[in-house]
Amino acid sequence: MVTLANGGAYLVNGTDLILDGPEALAALEAKTGKKVCKQEAAKNTIAYGILESHNTSDNMNKLKIKFDKLTSHDITFVGIIQTARASGLTKFPIPYVLTNCHNSLCAVGGTINEDDHMFGLSCAKKYGGVYVPPHQAVIHQFAREMLAGGGKMILGSDSHTRYGALGTMAMGEGGPELVKQLLSQTYDINMPGVVGVYLTGKPEKGVGPQDVALAIIGAVFGNGYVKNKVMEFVGPGVANLSADFRIGIDVMTTETTCLSSIWQTDDEIKDFYEIHGRSEEYKELAPGAVAYYDGLITVDLSKVKPMIAMPFHPSNTYTIEEVNANLTDILADVEKRAAVSLDNAVPYSLKDKVRNGRFYVDQGIIAGCAGGGFENICAAADILKGNYIGNDGFTLSVYPASMPVYMELIKNGCAATIMETDAVMKTAFCGPCFGAGDTPANNAFSIRHSTRNFPNREGSKLQNGQIASVALMDARSIAATAANKGLLTPATDFDGTIGKYKYHFDANIYKNRVFDSHGVADPSVDIHFGPNIKDWPAMCALPENLVLRVVSEIHDPVTTTDELIPSGETSSYRSNPLGLAEFTLSRKDPAYVGLAKDIQKAQQALMDGKCPIEAKPELKGVMETINAQFPEAGKGNIGFGSTIFAVKPGDGSAREQAASCQKVLGGWANIANEYATKRYRSNLINWGMLPFLIPEGELPFANHDYLFFPGIRKAVEEKADKIKGYTVTADGLKEFTVTLGELTDEERQIILKGCLINYNRVDG
Repeated sequence: MVTLANGGAYLVNGTDLILDGPEALAALEAKTGKKVCKQEAAKNTIAYGILESHNTSDNMNKLKIKFDKLTSHDITFVGIIQTARASGLTKFPIPYVLTNCHNSLCAVGGTINEDDHMFGLSCAKKYGGVYVPPHQAVIHQFAREMLAGGGKMILGSDSHTRYGALGTMAMGEGGPELVKQLLSQTYDINMPGVVGVYLTGKPEKGVGPQDVALAIIGAVFGNGYVKNKVMEFVGPGVANLSADFRIGIDVMTTETTCLSSIWQTDDEIKDFYEIHGRSEEYKELAPGAVAYYDGLITVDLSKVKPMIAMPFHPSNTYTIEEVNANLTDILADVEKRAAVSLDNAVPYSLKDKVRNGRFYVDQGIIAGCAGGGFENICAAADILKGNYIGNDGFTLSVYPASMPVYMELIKNGCAATIMETDAVMKTAFCGPCFGAGDTPANNAFSIRHSTRNFPNREGSKLQNGQIASVALMDARSIAATAANKGLLTPATDFDGTIGKYKYHFDANIYKNRVFDSHGVADPSVDIHFGPNIKDWPAMCALPENLVLRVVSEIHDPVTTTDELIPSGETSSYRSNPLGLAEFTLSRKDPAYVGLAKDIQKAQQALMDGKCPIEAKPELKGVMETINAQFPEAGKGNIGFGSTIFAVKPGDGSAREQAASCQKVLGGWANIANEYATKRYRSNLINWGMLPFLIPEGELPFANHDYLFFPGIRKAVEEKADKIKGYTVTADGLKEFTVTLGELTDEERQIILKGCLINYNRVDG
């Protein structure tokens, strides 16, 4: 089904593979009649060409990228624009689309959410952007329909910013990276590795894009095969997939931890652009005659079976057939993993879902940028036709990804077919993906064609004794399960016809409702500020020496951004840095906020010109221990704050708040064995936090310990390879070593200044 090469591979004429090895160059010469240079062949990938055309540096190993377009949604754009405004923003220099698909229910916090929307509309007018009202489209579907272009690059403040199937290299990053683009700065990365994804065969009936995506994620996530690399989809199997099918695989590449994705294009993609009235945006993309890939994933589409990603990660994959055949063993394994993910905070078992030896689920959801596509919903309608979901606990909700998709489903009758089953059709909304809609009952099990199934992402709260769980599946198998009233069923068991429906895009839906400035700014427009929209608090520069208190210690193999800052109900507070910060680590370590605030009192006292020890008397003994070895520390050259340790933090979302909330509460650093994604590490840096690395093994400190980093500012300035830290103990200072990893000169300056806002601030 999915195989991984041990090394690199050459692709000849887009079809023939030669694995890298001692005989590879000779085999290439025999096949092509020419000598082949690996370094030159690496330049023949589609990814290299796009990156080269957007690189503003003179060094392809050190890229400085400028994107063609930007996109954000309504739990990120307020903070981004507020940050850019503090740095002197006068207009959007490139097209910037503000969608409203995350906190669009407007159900929590009074006027908060709609105030954010009106903020977005007024900023689109003032600075020259595009505003997509709530319920019109989820961020990524609008981008596919209206923004993508062959050979272009798009940056979005959402981790699932992936439009590679349409020939657009797109990346999801935290808000500060968009701020840099708004200030005409660059996205600075090393040239990423490019991994070929070679597709062969054709999916059998009942297999959908989520099945292929989960098969790939299951094969590559755990071993980091594509981490921070570009996945390039090539091979004869591509031609056997529709545009919607490719899009459905592509959006899920985020869950592999890759940097971005790109696909070869053909007439299928050309038709997509023509259908959407943007034929000029199509560009034929293909690798060169001989292209070298740093790794190779081979996928035989004909062997992919209906898949399920069991709780609590998209990589916890099985075939549905496996689950049904080995229920006892697999459920026991899921429960064992859950004990780690949930810290045994609540009882968790799936055994009550087994009735007469069969597994029954409580809820089905088809939604968002992954599941809400036209073909997915049409296929679900065909499978559901003539059936009823029943009047017991099982429910099914379907969210088309955009109003144009919804309209076409109404016109072709698929919406009526779905509603006749007693399922519910809803408007475009990302809520089911992050816990702001369709939260299951306590102990319930939901199957979803959406993007993630992290712990509590569906809306349950461990601190309140609530737990529900999500498994990821394709819309087709969700429909087959719904037709059986919740009995877990692969769509390959469906013996009816799954039709092929023609899609017609109604451009007037957006033309009549979306505000488009066409890039013209109107400085006379006043920005709408609701009472919850707050400026970022003052943040100081990195001091010469740092005293940090460890305020959380997390030993899970991976810590998600959802655990660092919960999704769901917090979305209403995304525009209020101090309000949102109250939720930091609330579902993982409820003591964190109080401990962080406690040490923050000392730093605030310093910033107010007062004595930090008076604000935090415990520091008297800490400073006496430090001064015994470093007598000059503390005389106008020191700062105080907090840090956390996590084994591998930052998997998942691009939301910058996972880092900014720590900073707002006085965080100066994270200490980790490894960072799960580039996105999260970049967010730390852009908020002026030190991304410390420490080797795996026994830690030289524990939760609640004080740490001292003498000369930290100098170490950052002078690019020290190793940085000495000390644990403050009753017996004196205990030395240990951390590193910072690679930092660009600009990133060092951001850390030294204290945050990106300070780095760019224009003082009036």
